[in-house]
Amino acid sequence: MTAILTNPLRVGLRQERVISPQCLVIFGASGDLTHRKLIPALFELFRQRRLPSEFAVLGCARRPWSDEEFRQKMEVALADEVASHRTAWDHFAQGLFYEPVDLQQPDHLVRLSQRLDGIDRLRATRGNRTFYLSVSPEFYGSGCRALAGAGLLADPERSRVVIEKPFGRDYASAQALNKVVQACAKESQVFRIDHYLGKETVQNILVLRFANTIFEPIWNRNYISSVQITAAETVGVEERAGYYESSGALRDMVQNHLTQILALTAMEAPGRFDPEAIRNEKAKVLQSARLADEQEPWKCCVRGQYGAGGTPAHPLPAYRQEPGVNPNSTTETYVAMKVAINNWRWQGVPFYLRTGKRLPKRLSEVVLTFREAPVHLFDAAGGAPTPNQLILRIQPDEGAEFKFEVKAPGSGMRSRPVDMAFSYDESFGEPSDEGYVRLLADAMLGDPTLFTRSDEVEAAWRLYTPLLALIEESPWQLPVHPYEARTWGPAAADSLLADDGLIWRRP
Repeated sequence: MTAILTNPLRVGLRQERVISPQCLVIFGASGDLTHRKLIPALFELFRQRRLPSEFAVLGCARRPWSDEEFRQKMEVALADEVASHRTAWDHFAQGLFYEPVDLQQPDHLVRLSQRLDGIDRLRATRGNRTFYLSVSPEFYGSGCRALAGAGLLADPERSRVVIEKPFGRDYASAQALNKVVQACAKESQVFRIDHYLGKETVQNILVLRFANTIFEPIWNRNYISSVQITAAETVGVEERAGYYESSGALRDMVQNHLTQILALTAMEAPGRFDPEAIRNEKAKVLQSARLADEQEPWKCCVRGQYGAGGTPAHPLPAYRQEPGVNPNSTTETYVAMKVAINNWRWQGVPFYLRTGKRLPKRLSEVVLTFREAPVHLFDAAGGAPTPNQLILRIQPDEGAEFKFEVKAPGSGMRSRPVDMAFSYDESFGEPSDEGYVRLLADAMLGDPTLFTRSDEVEAAWRLYTPLLALIEESPWQLPVHPYEARTWGPAAADSLLADDGLIWRRP
C-alpha cells in the first residue's frame, strides 16, 4: 500500500531570497571540490536567477593560471551543463576570475587585496566578500590569520569566511582552532560547513516534527523505543586514501554528518524559527549526548574495514589493496555505535549510528521505531506484529515512509504491515537542489541556520573523545573487524543491537 502525497505548487512558484552583490573568493580553487561541487552549485544559482548581476568568483590557488585558463578549466569540468546551457554559461563565466595566491606569503595577500578592489570596481560588488577555505585542514587556522592580518575580515557586515570539514581532529584541536578563528573574526562571520545540512530532506526533519501536530506528542521516550541513523556508501575510498588513512569513518562521517542528523532528530522545539534559537537547541542535545557505556566505551562501538568482494566479472579490491593505503592499515571504513541522550525526552532510548563504505546500497536515512502495542489482540501474518516505523529517507530516494499494521484480506482477523510513502520527486515534480547550492546561498546571505556553531563542534568532538583515545592508545580494545565488500558490515555490528533484542534495518 503506497500513498503518494501531491502538492500543486511547483518549484516555479517558490520564492527564493536574492543574494546581495558580492565576490566569492575560493582558496584551493584548483582542487577537486571547486570544479566538482562549488562552481556547479554557483552555476545552478545563476540559472535560478538567485545571483545578482553584480557578482564575481575569484579563484585562488598556487598554480599560475590566468583568468581565461580558470574559465576554460571550469567549463571542461561542467561540460554537460555548459552544453545544455551555453548562453547562460557564457554570461556566468564573465564573472569568473583567478589570482595565484599562497596564503603564507604576505605579499600575495597585498596583491589579493588589490585584485579584490579591482573586481569591486569592475563588477560593482560593493566590497562584500565571502572567503571560502577549500584548503587542507591544517591551513584553516593560518588561512584565517592571513586574511585577518591583511584586514580582509575587519568589517563583520561585509566579510565572512566559510570553513570546510573536518573542523579539528579531536576535542582539543577543535578548541584550539576555534580560539584561532574567533581571534580573527566574530562568530557571526564564521560559517563551518557540513554539506549534509544542505539537503532538503535533512532540513525536512525540522518541518516534519514541528509543523505537524500528530508527530510532536509521540516524538519521545514514551512512544519511541529506538532510533537508527545510517549513512551507507557503495563506493570504496577511491582517490582519497591520503586523507582517509588519517581520518577513518569515525572522523570523516560520524562526528559531523551523522551527529548533525542526530541533533536535528533529537532537539527540542526552538522558541522561534531563528538561526541562534535552532543552534541553541542542537547544542543542548549534543551536550547531553554520551556514549551508551561511558565506563567501557569499547562495548558500544564496532569498527570494520572492507575486504575484497564483488563478482568474478567485477571484482572489488580490499581497502588495504587500494592505491595509497598502508597494506597493514587499521583505519576503519565502517563504524556502528550506540549513543544515549541524557534528557527528559530521550532518557533510555538508544540511538544507533552506522556508516560504512562498500556497503550494498547507497543511502542515508533515519529510522524511528515505535513501542509495541501493550496487548496483541490480532494474529500477525509474520508471527508477531511489526513495530510501527517512521523512516526519513535523506538520500538518494528523498522522502519518508510510515510502516503500520492493517487487516490482511480474508475472513480472519490477521494483520500485516504496509507502507505509506512520500516522495520529493513525485510530490514536487523535480529533484531537490544539491546541498552546496543551498549552503553557498545561505553563506553569502549571512544566514547561519544550517552551519555549525563553535559549541556544537566542540560538543560533538567531546562525545567521541573516549573512542578516539582508545583507537590511539589501546587499539586492541576497538579492533577492526573485516567485512566482505558489498555486505552490510561485520557481524559484530549486529551483536551491538542483538543485545537489546533489535536488528539493523536492511533497506
